[in-house]
Amino acid sequence: MNQSHIRNFCIIAHIDHGKSTLADRLLEMTETIKKRDMKSQLLDKMDLERERGITIKLAPVRMKYKDYELNLIDTPGHVDFSYEVSRSLEACEGAILVVDASQGIQAQTLANVYLALAADLKIIPVLNKIDLPAADVEKVSAEIIALLGCNKDEILHISAKTGKGVAKVLERVVDEIPAPYGKPDTNTRALIFDSYYDDYRGVVLYVRIVDGKVAKGDEITMMATGANGIALEVGSLSPSLSPVPELGTGEIGYIVTNLRSTREAKVGDTVTLKNRPAESALPGYKDVKPFVYAGIFPDSNENYQLLKDAIEKLSLSDSALQFTPENSSVLGFGVRVGFLGLLHMDIVRERLEREYDLDLVITNPSTDYQLTLFNGEELDIRSATELPDPSKIVEIREPWIKGEVVVPKEYVGAVIQLVSSKRGLQKNLSYVDAQLALVSFEAPLANLLTDFYDQLKSVTSGYGSFNYELDNYRAEDLVKVDFYVAGEIVEALSVMVHRSESQKLGREIVDKLKDVIPRQNFKVALQAGIGGKFIARADLSAFRKDVTTGLYGGDVSRKKKVLAKQAKGKKRLKRFGKVDIPPEAFTVMLSNN
Repeated sequence: MNQSHIRNFCIIAHIDHGKSTLADRLLEMTETIKKRDMKSQLLDKMDLERERGITIKLAPVRMKYKDYELNLIDTPGHVDFSYEVSRSLEACEGAILVVDASQGIQAQTLANVYLALAADLKIIPVLNKIDLPAADVEKVSAEIIALLGCNKDEILHISAKTGKGVAKVLERVVDEIPAPYGKPDTNTRALIFDSYYDDYRGVVLYVRIVDGKVAKGDEITMMATGANGIALEVGSLSPSLSPVPELGTGEIGYIVTNLRSTREAKVGDTVTLKNRPAESALPGYKDVKPFVYAGIFPDSNENYQLLKDAIEKLSLSDSALQFTPENSSVLGFGVRVGFLGLLHMDIVRERLEREYDLDLVITNPSTDYQLTLFNGEELDIRSATELPDPSKIVEIREPWIKGEVVVPKEYVGAVIQLVSSKRGLQKNLSYVDAQLALVSFEAPLANLLTDFYDQLKSVTSGYGSFNYELDNYRAEDLVKVDFYVAGEIVEALSVMVHRSESQKLGREIVDKLKDVIPRQNFKVALQAGIGGKFIARADLSAFRKDVTTGLYGGDVSRKKKVLAKQAKGKKRLKRFGKVDIPPEAFTVMLSNN
């Protein structure tokens, strides 16, 4: 295809603002998909994506419009996948910014706009869902004008559901988005913006050819990982795989390789030819590190091998998924898995349960911590159970994030109060327009892991939206809080927490455990402690059987004798009895009060 007739663009928006629906209409209007094959959210291939109405895996597709080749990338909207979004934007020259006319600009809209501006893309603003009764076109148009500095007549008004105004979007894409840059006659450089593992074919790469070309049968090299492979097949996605002899400069397509894992071909890496390698890689590649960790255990130890095999299969397609074996005295054998965020964790858990038919127990999520010991050694721990003897530690550093909350101005006070309750520091307060405020803050990641998003939605009546990025690691006064059930430590429940919050957290979790752990025939003490010192306690009262029911009349000493015998038996039970801890106890941190 002539380079001047190629247009590469993506759709960016907050979750549920209509990205995938707009993509459906574009596919219909360009007749890429026949009417009989059309279904809602066509590019969302997972059942999970359709049910939740969110895009988890990005999907590229090639369309023909007039005599132009349009390459569209439907990107995820959630903050957990922002690196994927940034690589997708690097593969494009333009972006359609979709904003819901009833909800207005949200935090993820801002984050993605900043990424698009950083990538120097031509942004086409689109106001979607104008047919809804709650749509406020004037107000949301003013927000977009304030954000982009565009004119009012540059904003397209559409309804992706009905198709109203979508034809104008195609016209604007052709007229305003520039043709791809790149030199056809130089050494090949192609950007990997996504990859997945196919059980029958190996690793399939989604690439944008920046310079040169890639043909079927070429020997290829990944410049960041150093892995070598063969391009077994190249082609375009329309939206199924359509083989072609070669992909030229400026084109977006796929390469089927003989690689065994996506860890050999990571998102953001540069593909070049083995016999004619490029001098330098494309900029912007980074190793994606997980920063939320949780233990995953099968419901029975017999299923451990099934869990391990399932995680290994999933990690072939998801290079961000990292795992190590873990052993717990209560839960048995399992794996400790690293995730990009809580949504990523939720999706992996649900896929394991659905696709591999497993019943799982997931421990409370935690983040990683950096330690400096007195002997000069630096350690990186992923759970509280890995913490060495506190007397050997000089300092413990925890990850902090930079966050942004977009919220109507009347809720600003409640948001600032919520941030400070999480040990956060408010850094800036600005206004997108007369009604919408942007609160910027810094906070420790560990305090936002469990229920910050739920609380934000609660204090802002559902209007607040949140976006964050990892900032740095800071030394804090952190301690390990252990939990004891009937005098025995339960390591899977241990958490790292700031000393100032330890007593409150210990009391909260002990009270939650009291509700979750079933009563026994003997009294059970539930305790929280730091080192050997207890800071909170709750008692689980014993079942009480009335052993005096068979007695009638006689001296009171008969009754006392029977009760003393019962007390003696309970004392003995307390020494030898075991408390069965249910799976729900390991997720008490995730449950709201």
